[in-house]
Amino acid sequence: MSSDAAQRLAFVQSHLQIAACANKEEPKKKTPVESMSEEREKATFDVRELTYFLDGGEKFTKIREKFMMELERDPTFRMYDMYDVTKDEIRQRTMEKFRTIVHYVSAEPVPIFTMRMQTISLIDPGFWTRFGVHYGLFFGALRGSATSAQFSHWVSKGALALNGMVGCFAMTELGHGSNVAGLETTATFDEAADQFIIHTPTITATKWWIGGAAHTATHTVVFAQLIVRGKRYGTKSFVVQLRDTRTYTLMPGINIGDIGKKMGRDGIDNGWIQFTNVRIPRTNMLMKHTKVSRAGEVKEPPMAQLTYGALIQGRVAMVVDSGNIAKKAVTIAGRYAAVRRQFQSSPHDVQETKLIDYAIHQYRLMPLLAQAYAFHFTGVETQKLYDNLMDKLESTQPGDASMQDTLDTLKETHATSAGLKAFCTWSTLNAIEACRQTLGGHGYSAYTGLATTYNDFAVHCTWEGDNTILTLQSGRYLVSCYREALAGKTQPEGVSYLNHLDTLLNLGCGAKTNDDILNFDVIQEAWGVVTANVVKKAGDDFEVSLKAGMSPEAAYEECSQARLAAAKIHSFGYIFRRFAQAVKSAPEGLRPILTKVCFLYGLYSIEQNAGFFLQYRYFTPSQMDFVRAQVNVFCREVRQEYIPLIDAFNYSDYMINSPLGVYDGNVYEKYFDQVKRQNPVGGEHPYLPLIQSLLRRDIEDDEPLEDDEEDEE
Repeated sequence: MSSDAAQRLAFVQSHLQIAACANKEEPKKKTPVESMSEEREKATFDVRELTYFLDGGEKFTKIREKFMMELERDPTFRMYDMYDVTKDEIRQRTMEKFRTIVHYVSAEPVPIFTMRMQTISLIDPGFWTRFGVHYGLFFGALRGSATSAQFSHWVSKGALALNGMVGCFAMTELGHGSNVAGLETTATFDEAADQFIIHTPTITATKWWIGGAAHTATHTVVFAQLIVRGKRYGTKSFVVQLRDTRTYTLMPGINIGDIGKKMGRDGIDNGWIQFTNVRIPRTNMLMKHTKVSRAGEVKEPPMAQLTYGALIQGRVAMVVDSGNIAKKAVTIAGRYAAVRRQFQSSPHDVQETKLIDYAIHQYRLMPLLAQAYAFHFTGVETQKLYDNLMDKLESTQPGDASMQDTLDTLKETHATSAGLKAFCTWSTLNAIEACRQTLGGHGYSAYTGLATTYNDFAVHCTWEGDNTILTLQSGRYLVSCYREALAGKTQPEGVSYLNHLDTLLNLGCGAKTNDDILNFDVIQEAWGVVTANVVKKAGDDFEVSLKAGMSPEAAYEECSQARLAAAKIHSFGYIFRRFAQAVKSAPEGLRPILTKVCFLYGLYSIEQNAGFFLQYRYFTPSQMDFVRAQVNVFCREVRQEYIPLIDAFNYSDYMINSPLGVYDGNVYEKYFDQVKRQNPVGGEHPYLPLIQSLLRRDIEDDEPLEDDEEDEE
C-alpha cells in the first residue's frame, strides 16, 4: 500500500473513532431525588426501630403520626403560606386554632395532650405559646398556687374548659424581669372592705410582654408585692379580671395596650397592663402557700421552697423543645446538603460534589446532628426528673420523714433545669443559625424555614429566666454542692463527681494507647475531672471573697465569671452522661450507630473546650491531637448515615415546612413552586406609578455629554 493510501486510510479510521466516541453514552448525572435515595441505601440500622426508641415506643410513634396527619389536614393549621402573612392575619389564625385544640384539653389524658402540644410547637410555636399562656401559665398558676376550694371555683368559672374566661400571666414588668422579688406592682389589703387593691405605682411597674393581654385575655394572674398593715410580705399571686366577658370592655382601673411587632411569634398578642387602684376580693389571692385571713393575719408557708416547683415546668419544656427544634434544623440542612452539588472534587468526576461530601461541611454539620441527639435524650431524662419531683411535692407534707429528701430533689431539679434551659437554648439558637448558613444564599429566604425558626426560637434565651441569670443560679448551686462535699455530705447523682474530689482533682488520663480514649467511661471521667476542677475554682474564689470580709451575696457576685464557667462545663458533662446512658439502654441493633454519634458529641465538646482539659492536665497535648483527629473520623463515619439518622426523627414534610428539607430530595422544584405560588407572575405591579414617575421625570439638562478632550489626545 502506497504512503498516500495509508494516510487516507488512517484519516478515515480517525473519523470513525471520533464518531464512535460521539455515539457513546455519557454517564448519567443523578437527579436530586436519586441522590437522596442513594443516601438512604447506606443505612446499617433499622430506621423505624430508632424512631420507636426516640419516641419511647411504637405506641407513641403512632400517636405522633396521628397528630401530624390531623394537623396537616386541618385547614386552620395551613402553614405553607405562613411566611407571607401579616401580624394581624397571624393573630386571627391563632385564635381560629383555639376552637380546634381546646376540645382535646378535656378529651385526652394530660401526657397525650402534652405530646400533641409538643408536636404543634414544631410547626406553629406562636400558637403553642399563646395556648400555653392560658393552660401552662394562667391555669398552671391556679393549679400550683390556689387552695383546692379556690381551684374548684376557677374551674367552675371556665378556666379549664376555656369557656367564660381567657387567662394570661402578669409577672414581668417594664423595669423588672428575672428579679421577681423586685417587682413593683402592689397588692395592699384593705381590712375594712376585705379586699386587695392592685396598683401600678410607677411606669416601670407596668406589666410588660404579657402574652394574650393586648386583645384576648379576660383574666390574669398578677404577681404583686403583698402589703398588709404597712408590712411587705414579698411577691404573691392574685387573680384579676381585665375585661367584661360579654362586652370585652376593660374593667374599671385597667389600662391595656399592644406592645407591637416582635422579632418572632407574632401569633401572640403581647401587651402591657397598668392597674389604678383596682379592687378585688381577698379570696382572689391564691392562698395554697401564703394565707391572709379576714382579720388581716398573714400565715407564711413553713417551707417556702416548696412553692418553687411550679416555676420549673417551663424550663423543662424548653429543654425538651430545644432538642425538637434542633432536630428540625439539622433535618433541613442535612437533606439539602445531600442533594446540593457544588464544584468537582476531581476533574474526572462526571458530576459536581455533594456538599455533604466535603470534609469542612461535615465538620460544620455532623456535630450539630450529634448535639440534637444529645439534647433529645437529655430532655427525656430532665422530664423524668421533673415528674419525680412533682410526685414528691404532691405526697410530702411538712414534718414528714421524707421532707429533706424532697427538698434535696427540689434543689437539684431547680438548679439542673435552670442550667440546662440556658445551655440548651443558647446552643440550639446557635445551631439554627449555623444550619441556616450551610444553605448558602438560599438560607436568606424565608421559605427555607430556618430564618423564621431562628426568630421564633430566640425568645427562649430570655423568657422564663434570662439565660445568664439562670446559668449563674446553676453555678451558685454547684458552689453550694462543692462546699457541702468538702463538709462530708454525699451529693446527688447529677453532681456525683463532687463525691470523689480527693481522687479526681489531680487525675490524668490513664489510657495506655490513644485508642483507649475511645471509651465512654474515659470520656465521662474526663468531664468529671475537668468539671470538678472548674467547680473547685468557683468555690475557692467564693471562699477568698468571704475571707476578705464580703457578704455571701457580694462574694457570689465576685465569682460570677467562675460560676458561669462552672455551669457551662458541668452542662457539657451532664449532657454527655445522659446521652451515654441512653446508648447503653438502646436496642442492640441501634447501639453501633448511636455509639458513633455519642462519641462525636463527646469528643467534639472536648475539642471545643480543649483549654480546660490541658489546663487541668487530664489530656496531654498529643492526646488532644488524637481527640481532634477522631472528631474528623467520626464526622466522616456519621456522614455515611446522616440521612437515615435524621429520617429517624420522623418529621413529615408538613412539619418541616421547608422546600429544602423535603423527604424525597426534590428541593429545586419544590422551592421554585413555592416561590411562584406565593408570588404569582403577571399580577398588577405594586408600585408601577412610582417607577414611571422616576423614569419619565423631566430632566433639565438632557444634552449628551461632550467627549473628554484628554481622551482624544
